Amino acid sequence: MTRYGELAAFGTALCWTASALFFERASKRIGALAVNFYKVVVAFSLLTVAGAIMRGSPLPLDAPREAWLYLPLSGLIGFVVADYFLFNAYILIGSRLTVLFQPLSPLFAALFSFFLIGERMRPAVILAMFVVISGILVTVLARDLGGGASPIDRGTWRGWLKADALAKGQGKGLVFALLSVLFNAVGLVLSKKGLGGYNAIGGTQIRTATAIVGFLIQALLFRRSGELFREAPRDRAAMRTTALGAVFGPFAGVTLSLFALQSTSAGAASTLMGLTPVLIIPPSILILKQKVKPLEALGAAIAVGGAALFFLV
Repeated sequence: MTRYGELAAFGTALCWTASALFFERASKRIGALAVNFYKVVVAFSLLTVAGAIMRGSPLPLDAPREAWLYLPLSGLIGFVVADYFLFNAYILIGSRLTVLFQPLSPLFAALFSFFLIGERMRPAVILAMFVVISGILVTVLARDLGGGASPIDRGTWRGWLKADALAKGQGKGLVFALLSVLFNAVGLVLSKKGLGGYNAIGGTQIRTATAIVGFLIQALLFRRSGELFREAPRDRAAMRTTALGAVFGPFAGVTLSLFALQSTSAGAASTLMGLTPVLIIPPSILILKQKVKPLEALGAAIAVGGAALFFLV
């Protein structure tokens, strides 16, 4: 089952690569809260249909007690809290800088899983994890070397530390990106704890249903219900983009991620899920017509080699 879990984690990274492209575009049009709310609504609807077809039960009424205890909490932390910081980071500093923090997720996940559920990883798996993380870091840092843009636009460390850049929300965006990774790691560990041997589709339904309620409460607390229910639906292009992102993100991607967590360690799963900064390179070349630097390609090769180690050790 470990190999299937690792394949599912890699599939999750592919899904999240696609969803990141859709969600960034939609967030800049209708805002992070609207995208987050409608993506989980679409995902829950799709999961209900999938549950009826594949499990013979449209709703997770057969979930065990432990699932109802941990998965709702995971949904609130992983979807509502983590995605609040993630999507606002997209808006403040863009997905390019935001993904720079994603390699930290496996480290947090492995740490939390050790302290919260006593999970340990084999030395060979830890080695593979660090090879992947190294490759991802080289990839995302290589994108910010050279070029004619301003330091803050390129996302260089020197640019981030400029006082005028921080005054324009860059500092806040960086903190949000870090918090999104931290809370996402907590959500992953709680998902693993709550899912146990239960079906991944049903488990994802519980998480998305909780997230729907969480985003509604968030809209009421921040007095943004008008933006959520009147303004956002008027932008049909953004709603279509959100729906497409939901198919790849909280529907297929999160379901695969829960199966991966069920079948392998949290650290290994989150490492392979974190390959998005590498996997996003081909669509950047083919769709966005961006050029790839040699160092960026080297980082991608290292990360892919590390990912291959998971299937060899």
